[in-house]
Amino acid sequence: MTTTKSLPGGGYRLGDLMVSRVGFGAMQLAGPGVFGPPADRAEAVAVLRAAVELGVTHIDTADFYGPHVTNEVIREALAPYPGDVHIVTKVGAVRDEAGGWIQDRSPAALREQVRANLRNLKLDALDVVNLRVGGGSDGHSPVPGSVAEPFGALAELRAQGLIRHLGLSTVDADQVAEAQAIAPVVCVQNFYNVARREDDALVELTARQGIAYVPYFPLGGFTPLQSGTLASVAARLGASTQAVALAWLLQRSPNLLVIPGTSSVAHLRENVASASLSLDAVTIAELDAIGR
Repeated sequence: MTTTKSLPGGGYRLGDLMVSRVGFGAMQLAGPGVFGPPADRAEAVAVLRAAVELGVTHIDTADFYGPHVTNEVIREALAPYPGDVHIVTKVGAVRDEAGGWIQDRSPAALREQVRANLRNLKLDALDVVNLRVGGGSDGHSPVPGSVAEPFGALAELRAQGLIRHLGLSTVDADQVAEAQAIAPVVCVQNFYNVARREDDALVELTARQGIAYVPYFPLGGFTPLQSGTLASVAARLGASTQAVALAWLLQRSPNLLVIPGTSSVAHLRENVASASLSLDAVTIAELDAIGR
């Protein structure tokens, strides 16, 4: 049995499910532009199996990656799934024939997207389903508006036993509160890193409520100056910039879970090793200044 101590980064509960704080994001297992098959399917399968061997129990995916590709690779690599491995998926978008991203959050579309995830992952119920809401002009900003109808549709599927837990992606605090009035929210997945700190207040709010906050793009949105500061810290510590950025997130708040992705087993091992990288107070202060 996997213990909390042996989970990379420690463990955190998504509802009644214990997951490793260092997870694995499967997006990069699809082809270029998150579209089509991987260049090396055998390596993609190997990455997933290596992640589980390293103690990772939190796999993040979406059926619109590929589309369908990452879920099919996850199924090939891990099914039948170990009891302590939990898959978190997203709904709210589909792909067109050219690989474009199309928002589709109608109740009927969400029901079909949930069925597609179940079918392609070969599961009877999904551990966690995140409703992806925003995107904005930059692709990762929350867009104000009601989430009642789409989140309510997912809550109905939860009541039917097709989904165990619900989360939200690319949302603001008002949308989280609106969703919570409909059904419990176990995680929020937003754009956040050491340089992009707009969600500091939401990190604190979710921490108080016992909700996991799952940041994506740990190196996204950096200016050249910010990147230079991070690279300088990484060189001093003898670590990669990715490892330092992930370590900062893990030390930022105990409810932060990281889901770095890669298509390389070697890179995967570097990412998981970030869990053991300890940043002292001086280094934390230096990195904190990047986001100010």
